[in-house]
Amino acid sequence: QVQLVESGGGSVQAGGSLRLSCAASGRTFGMSKMGWFRQAPGKEREMVSTVTWSLGYTVYADAVKGRFTISRDVAKKTVYLQMNSLKPEDTAVYYCAAADRPGVEFNSWGQGTQVTVSS
Repeated sequence: QVQLVESGGGSVQAGGSLRLSCAASGRTFGMSKMGWFRQAPGKEREMVSTVTWSLGYTVYADAVKGRFTISRDVAKKTVYLQMNSLKPEDTAVYYCAAADRPGVEFNSWGQGTQVTVSS
């Protein structure tokens, strides 16, 4: 089992930046991918960005392409989400996720961190 702890959320004005961090612990030796999801009030959870652990292949939702950057630090077992040019519609609870082995979907989740973007 992988345990995930997010940090870095907060409140920022439109156009500002935030950097989220997610530290993984536990059964991380076979971890295949990590990612970020978000859920706004009354909305369905959506994928924001993912990265494969071995080769660092990245995927982004169309809504954040060009503004957000996902990265990983293998030694620290940590994934980051650099969020620039934030918009009010980015306001949501952001969740870190991981797949603990190849061939499975995301099966470990962090507690979530609130991101609020004001106009």
